[in-house]
Amino acid sequence: MTTVPLAARLTRVQGPLFFPVTAYGPDGSIDLGACRAHVESGVDAGAAAVFVCCGTGEFHALTPDEYGRCVATAVAAADGEVPVIAGVGYGTALAARYARTAEAAGADGLLALPPYLVLADQAGLLRHYTALAASTCLELIVYQRDNALFAPPTVAELARTDGIIGLKDGHGDLDLMQRIVTAVRRDAPGQDFLYFNGLPTAELTGPAYRGVGITLYSSAAFAFVPDIALAFHRALATGDDKTAARLLDGFFAPLAALRDLGRGYAVSLVKAGVRLEGLDVGGVRPPLSEPDPAHVDALAELIGQGRALLAELA
Repeated sequence: MTTVPLAARLTRVQGPLFFPVTAYGPDGSIDLGACRAHVESGVDAGAAAVFVCCGTGEFHALTPDEYGRCVATAVAAADGEVPVIAGVGYGTALAARYARTAEAAGADGLLALPPYLVLADQAGLLRHYTALAASTCLELIVYQRDNALFAPPTVAELARTDGIIGLKDGHGDLDLMQRIVTAVRRDAPGQDFLYFNGLPTAELTGPAYRGVGITLYSSAAFAFVPDIALAFHRALATGDDKTAARLLDGFFAPLAALRDLGRGYAVSLVKAGVRLEGLDVGGVRPPLSEPDPAHVDALAELIGQGRALLAELA
């Protein structure tokens, strides 16, 4: 860990945010060697940060012991080059327990996933996240999606809470996000509060989120085609709209369409992509299922098309 604030570290390196998969061996147990190789390759490729044991990393399927070992492995693999943020979730007490485990494993921060199952009001959500922030010395990012949707005044209150440094949006309502950004700017002035585009295949909505001032985003594609993901990130960051549009039309839009063909493909299709690129990370744990073989073949073809497009653009 480092004394540099997490917000500064997350914006210091220009690159996509890397959400590695969790690797399993043939017997279904955690394969820490493959986990480490996967994280190391992402860091070497230019990831700005590693978000371990989150949605793509099947946080829901890991035991507490497996979780701690996965986080420690990611920390060792990153070796201080970029920050490692660990997913935490479930109810407040369990989320705090996972936070302590992540802290002991050397994580630099936390991504707070939505509370398990319940539909809470704004006051309840605020109590949950402020209690979680108070339970750990690690700074945390709140993940907005599903049953954790926030009114702008609630986010402003979160921004004023010690230890909460940002909001990752997986909901996709840009009108709401603009109102949130405005509320935080007005009601929590001086806070170095970060915003992240956390939609699946976030590249597809990257230009729209930039219009709201949100430039940080998670890249599922980076887990298996970091070269294509980085080319798009550079194009978007430098205002190369023509290249960004070519990559959107020729790779990311077809990838999103393929992802939408099956439930759980935001995880299982990414793992299939990692396997196609030569690293055996195993399958997914229940309740997720493996993608249709025809869809894996289509992914392999799409990867080839994406690389051909990169060659054209070079």
